[in-house]
Amino acid sequence: MNQSLLTVETTNHFITLTLNRPDSMNPLGASGDGDAFAATCDAINGDIDVRCVILTGAGRAFSAGGDIKAMKDKTGNFGGTAPEIADGYRNNIHKILRALYGLRVPLIAAVNGPAIGLGCDLACLADMRIASDRAKFGVTFLKLGIIPGDGGTWILPRIIGEARAAELFYTGDVIDADTALDWGLVSRVVEADTLIDEARALAAKIAAMPPHALRQAKNLMRQGRGTSYDTALEMAANAQALMHTTADHAEGVDALLEKRSPRFTGA
Repeated sequence: MNQSLLTVETTNHFITLTLNRPDSMNPLGASGDGDAFAATCDAINGDIDVRCVILTGAGRAFSAGGDIKAMKDKTGNFGGTAPEIADGYRNNIHKILRALYGLRVPLIAAVNGPAIGLGCDLACLADMRIASDRAKFGVTFLKLGIIPGDGGTWILPRIIGEARAAELFYTGDVIDADTALDWGLVSRVVEADTLIDEARALAAKIAAMPPHALRQAKNLMRQGRGTSYDTALEMAANAQALMHTTADHAEGVDALLEKRSPRFTGA
C-alpha cells in the first residue's frame, strides 16, 4: 500500500508530492508510510537543485488523517498492546512528520479539500498553506476517544495561538477555508480549479532564489523559534558570512546593478 502513497513530479527546481489514495481520502499510517516519506524527503534534502516542495492530495481530500477502518479492526498501526501501538506511532506515523519537518527547503501545502486530524497536522508542518475554497480543517481526535498522537498539540498552537488551537482540540469542530484564513491557518484561499496553479506559481517564485541562501533562511527561521535574540544574531552572522563567499551572492549584486533578473545556480 505504501508504494502508492506518494506521487512525485519534478518541475524545474521544485517538486510536487501528491498523497495518492483518493478513493479513501488519502489516509495515512499504513505499514511503510513513514519509510516512504523518509526516503522521499531525504532524497530532496540531498539534491541542491530542489528549492521548494508542494504537498497536496489526490481527489477530493487533502487527507482525512488516520485510517478509521484500521482503528476499528485494530490492525496495522492501531493493533496490539499499548507499548506496541506506541512503537507503531514512533516508527511509522512519526517518521512521516519528522520527514516533513526536516525538509531543508520551503514546503507549501496546497490544501485541496478536507485536512482532518493527522491530515491537518501534516498541512501545519508546511511553511505556507494555500487553501482551496473546498478545504476544511479539523483536529477531531477527541471525538474518537483519542488524543493527537502526532505532536499536533505542539504544532497547531504555534500557528493559530493557544486559545484557538484549544477551541479546535477540545470541541472537535471543523472550520472552513474562510475561517482558516481569518485565523491565520492559511495565507490565502483560492478557487478549487486554480489551487495547483497558484501553488506552482508561488513555488516557482521561491525556486528562483539562490538555493543555499534559501535553505539557510529556512533554518534560521526554524531555529529562531526556540533561541534568544543574541543566539539568533550569532547564527545569522555565521550564515551570512558563508553566503558572502558564494557565486550566487556575486550574481545577485551584479544583476541588481545591471538591472536584470539574477540567474542563481547554487554556486
